[in-house]
Amino acid sequence: MNDTPGWASPGSAPSDGQDATVPGQAAPADDAAPSKWSAAQPPPGQWSPPSTPAGGPGGPPPPTPGWGAPGQGGGWGGNWGKPPAAKPGVIPLRPLGVGEILDGAVSTLRTHWRTVLSVSLVVAVISQISDILVQRYLIPEPIAVDANAGAAEALRQTADSLQGSLAAELPSLLIMLISTIFSTAILTVVISRSVVGRPVTLPDAWHEARPRLAQLLGLTVLVPLISVLVIAVGILPGVLVGSDAGAALAVLGGFAAFGVVVWLMVRFSLASPALMLERQGVVASLRRSAKLVNGTWWRIFGIQALTFVLIMFISLVVAIPFSVIALLADSSGLDGLLAGDTPSFGWPFLIITGIGAVITNTITYPIAAGVTVLLYVDQRIRREALDLELARAAGVSADSTEQPGRHAPGN
Repeated sequence: MNDTPGWASPGSAPSDGQDATVPGQAAPADDAAPSKWSAAQPPPGQWSPPSTPAGGPGGPPPPTPGWGAPGQGGGWGGNWGKPPAAKPGVIPLRPLGVGEILDGAVSTLRTHWRTVLSVSLVVAVISQISDILVQRYLIPEPIAVDANAGAAEALRQTADSLQGSLAAELPSLLIMLISTIFSTAILTVVISRSVVGRPVTLPDAWHEARPRLAQLLGLTVLVPLISVLVIAVGILPGVLVGSDAGAALAVLGGFAAFGVVVWLMVRFSLASPALMLERQGVVASLRRSAKLVNGTWWRIFGIQALTFVLIMFISLVVAIPFSVIALLADSSGLDGLLAGDTPSFGWPFLIITGIGAVITNTITYPIAAGVTVLLYVDQRIRREALDLELARAAGVSADSTEQPGRHAPGN
């Protein structure tokens, strides 16, 4: 392994050719390091039956201070277990819990805030300005739907309305796509460096991420296209039937297709870190993600769902005050809303809500990217003993809390 974010070369990941439950072998991290053990070691343990008091006839000598038996407060935390895992960066190098993944994402934002906020703020500002211009000049009036129409006619009107909405939102979707690509690429590099405790500047992150942008674009486009295709296949039979029964069939097919899409989204959710950090291709990254997620789908789904709820909560906390201020500042839109008509918001409303959206995206982009990358790292630690390679890259022992550049007393 090299000590850059590219932790594995294409096709060299241990799980590509072996059982995912077998951890990869790695040489000890400190083979060449001088021994840090003291020359004066405690005497070997002399065990006796529990009924014989310590120090009694035939019993062992009293325990040496500092090397207490289990439960007596000696040794490592009062037991003979393994010492704590090393934590050279934002996470400990061991399998992570849900709280540690979320905390790692927030810690990355806090530790490397200059680089992280530079990326997320610039992307958020550019994307929001573009979105405001699209909403102001390109989005047409919504298509009216007759509430008294029959089932077949209502289905046709709904399809027309969805088609019109999709056409109107296409520029915004393209803006969001480009924003996602740039933020994901650069933030993935920043977060991968923060795992091993290494600083990274924005030019460094851009230099590392730039060669992967084209493939990341292909991945970012391919996954939504697969989702659209699945939904189209699900509702197509009902649309072709074209009666009340066809409408019911389209609804059932749509629900089934939505379930398949959710399953695929979780299964492919680790593809972007695999593409960026392992230098994988688009299809190989999808396969890699499916292999890492296999057997832990529900856990990854739960963590991502919790992250989504957290991001939505942050968005509401920021957006609601800005929306209220925007409504008060835009009297024309507020009058139309109070009258029950479709409000026509002007520049004050769009600008103020746009500021709120910039703040929201600046905070949530790093959190979402951080959870995805740390989930990928966690899965590789669990399946492939990646913690040993990360410890070597950080210059620490995998089972030590020693930080890079620090030495034990007396060494």
